[in-house]
Amino acid sequence: MTPPAPVVRRLILSDYRSYTLARCDIDARRVALVGENGAGKTNVLEALSLYSPGRGLRRAELADCARRDGPGGFAVSLDIAFDDATTQLGHGLTPEGDRQFRIDRAPVGSARAFADHLRVLWLTPAMDGLFNGAAGERRRFLDRLALGVDADHGGRVNRLERALRNRNRLLEEGVADRRWLDAAEQEIASLGVAVAAARRETVSRLAAQIVTGESVFPWAEVAIEGEIEGWLAEAPALAVEERFREALAQTRRRDAAAGRTLTGPQTSDLAVRHGPKNEAARDCSTGEQKALLMGLTLAHARLVGEMTGKAPLLLLDEVAAHFDPIRREALFAELETLGGQVWMTGADPLLFDSLRGRADIMQVTPGRIARL
Repeated sequence: MTPPAPVVRRLILSDYRSYTLARCDIDARRVALVGENGAGKTNVLEALSLYSPGRGLRRAELADCARRDGPGGFAVSLDIAFDDATTQLGHGLTPEGDRQFRIDRAPVGSARAFADHLRVLWLTPAMDGLFNGAAGERRRFLDRLALGVDADHGGRVNRLERALRNRNRLLEEGVADRRWLDAAEQEIASLGVAVAAARRETVSRLAAQIVTGESVFPWAEVAIEGEIEGWLAEAPALAVEERFREALAQTRRRDAAAGRTLTGPQTSDLAVRHGPKNEAARDCSTGEQKALLMGLTLAHARLVGEMTGKAPLLLLDEVAAHFDPIRREALFAELETLGGQVWMTGADPLLFDSLRGRADIMQVTPGRIARL
């Protein structure tokens, strides 16, 4: 059964990137933004991605999102329709550098609050090198997967990173009082096991979703390669937490010499294989890797819908140009089965010609968005 989905009905950008003031009214569940390279299509998707915890699909500094020669801040407003009700969501940055979040114009503490109304997923060209890139990029991708189903995961990851930096500083300074290190390592063990458990649970559920779901894209085998995740497969979380704490205490000298903590979920990796070929994703062709990544994204969107009860908002940047016409039409058909709203970009309007009458096709020119 297709889950219900919140739908963006209106988007307003104020002093955001290339936009002084732009308003976009939406009727359909599929939105195609077309225009020349540099016109501002990805800027629109980035503004939407900031309704998810973190720094958005570009991972940019928020100050860089403010319009050049503008007042120094920006604002993004959404009207979301769901269950015959409309909710207004807003986020922005003041000229003084303070980030703001609002729901129905009332202040809320962070982007975490938006997760009760909207889950946002994305796929961008910058992710094409995921399987051949550094393990850190795959960990970040893995954390985005976990965040889609567990809105509190990002906060735990951030606290773990701060705790690791604190321990590294204590080791570097050679703190004589062991109680400081004991406390830091207890915090790392607790947070680290929670992060590893959430990642492991997400990958397990995603693997099950891939097996049971149907897609025109090749299926992937996914697994986590990591010491803490391996321990969690053998023992309960409390036992793993104590084992992790003891390991940290025993490796202080080694980690001090290395300048970083060498044991923990911050060293884990996401392993992906091309299922039909039984081949590591990193060894596949560029086209096969793109198809695998698309398949993973669609499976994750289905998983988020099942676990949260709401189909996510899916942002696909320049995705249509990656595939031949047959695969592209199959993608459009599969997107309809997800139930959620999908925003896509492309330079050539002909890429979306088959969607006329079934999608809102918007022309993007510098500083302006208009229905084509």
